[in-house]
Amino acid sequence: MTPVLEVNGLKTQFFTQDGVVKAVNGISYELNEGETLGIVGESGCGKSVSVMSLMRLIPMPPGRIVGGEAIFENQNLMDIDDNEMRSVRGNKIAMIFQDPMTSLNPVLTIGKQVSEALELHLGMSKSESRQRTIELLEMVGIPLAADRIDDYPHQFSGGMRQRVMIAMGLSCNPQILIADEPTTALDVTIQAQIVDLMKKLRDEIGMAIIWITHDLGVVAGLADRVAVMYAGFIVEEATVKDLYASPRHPYTLGLLNSLPRLDEERGRRLASIEGLPPDLIALPEGCPFYARCNYRVDRCQIENPSLEPVAPNHKVACWVDVTTAKPTG
Repeated sequence: MTPVLEVNGLKTQFFTQDGVVKAVNGISYELNEGETLGIVGESGCGKSVSVMSLMRLIPMPPGRIVGGEAIFENQNLMDIDDNEMRSVRGNKIAMIFQDPMTSLNPVLTIGKQVSEALELHLGMSKSESRQRTIELLEMVGIPLAADRIDDYPHQFSGGMRQRVMIAMGLSCNPQILIADEPTTALDVTIQAQIVDLMKKLRDEIGMAIIWITHDLGVVAGLADRVAVMYAGFIVEEATVKDLYASPRHPYTLGLLNSLPRLDEERGRRLASIEGLPPDLIALPEGCPFYARCNYRVDRCQIENPSLEPVAPNHKVACWVDVTTAKPTG
């Protein structure tokens, strides 16, 4: 498959009065054409900061992208100037944010906000962009779109506002759509509708998707490949089938064991991951998961493992083989 995006060694830090917050610590991955990559992990692990860095939306200061590259259309998004980045952002790479109420402007109509990108990036006239906006709103399942185009965000429900955000993201037919926990604030039935809508639109339009979430259930039904993040590192990357069938990192194992399953006997107690993630201002020298890990060995405390292949299309950063509980090296 042809990579549409290559991320190599991306590092983002925040320079605060308390110290340097190492939010993203040298992550690397590829996104292929038409593929959905899920990035999962608990709150504060660097998922959102990593994709905000790709879009160059990190507030500077205090944030700074201190290393790495993101290759898109044979150019490094970290090096191009602001005008060039504006032509990419919202046009070739679009993003849907977590909370649509704070992402939409409350004093502008829905139609005005969706049509803005069409006029800016595609050069449409006001009448052309209005007609295209109605088509987009219909595409994402908003009933009576022609009548609702002049409504304001507060006149829409949470699920409908998220559909508007999806319409905005799709307006310029992007090659990549980044969805940053787009179903978190919605109830379960609306979440399922949004996920089904994204799968349908992905198959129709053929775009690649990066889906950021802490919900492993959503990822199982949507993603082709999954990257698991912890403390700013990618600790495991695999196809969705391999990750759920054969997790190879203790953190991934802990995440999956904390989920209820329908294919197991009733009465099984859910496992929890004891402890807390490390302080990103004072990261440990060795593996960041060391203090919470049930498989740790002495080497884990002094040396952080790199992400290495353990099977075809399966990489893990661990000094221990969790299938045997024995050190790898």
